[in-house]
Amino acid sequence: MTSPTAPTAIAVAQFAPGDDEAANLVVIRRLAQDAAARGARLVVFPEYSAYFTPDLGPDWPEHAQPVDGAFVTALAGIATELGIHLVAGMIEQVPGDDARVSNTLVALDPAGAVVAIYRKMHLYDAFGMRESDRIVAGSVDAEPSTFAFDGFTVGLQTCYDVRFPEVTRRLVDAGADLVLLPSEWVRGPLKESHWRTLVTARAIENTVYVAAADHAPPIGAGNSMVVDPMGVELVTVGESTEVGVAWISPARVAEVRRLNPALALRRFRVEPS
Repeated sequence: MTSPTAPTAIAVAQFAPGDDEAANLVVIRRLAQDAAARGARLVVFPEYSAYFTPDLGPDWPEHAQPVDGAFVTALAGIATELGIHLVAGMIEQVPGDDARVSNTLVALDPAGAVVAIYRKMHLYDAFGMRESDRIVAGSVDAEPSTFAFDGFTVGLQTCYDVRFPEVTRRLVDAGADLVLLPSEWVRGPLKESHWRTLVTARAIENTVYVAAADHAPPIGAGNSMVVDPMGVELVTVGESTEVGVAWISPARVAEVRRLNPALALRRFRVEPS
């Protein structure tokens, strides 16, 4: 166990999930084992880690699962086996809707218990894509998704959410000082630049750590990273299937906030539209 203020290691795990759920879990286990062996106590996997195809087709609802289904049960086994927190994206069944699914994040603790669930609020209806054709947006009335980890309050958001600064600010208002961003950031003109800029901006403006786990190419942009409260990239994974491990500390957050008390000086609040 670490003290509430001691440095702790976290990891972003980058891979390219496909349409074979069993194969995806094999990669998840291998990357989690690697991260844990390197000292990571929390490992963040991408959006859609359970099942993914480049086109959101009619097969997606067929592969959706409940939060207590086989995928999360397998994640719980990995978390328990390795003694780590584990966060990953899945497609969740929507009761009463056979045509659409929920884009859902689950967070599990070292005992295998689900400690937070987040359903993506801002759907990717941009850059020629229409996620809303197959995905049900999470409710803006839902409480911010957070959980406790080694002296941090951890907040959850997903991919396209990062283009909306109020999502991260709402998590920070709920106490988050470490924000996790599982993503499937599609490659394209300037998209990699947007990714790096937005992830870094959310860290700087909120004086928090941001750990962003993306899909590896060829569909995803890669560049999974952990950014500190001053916008410093502590670790970045390029284009490969790999884990990046970074050491983070609540003391660093406190230090930065003494230097840059932007949150204390703010004059506006976030409200649902």
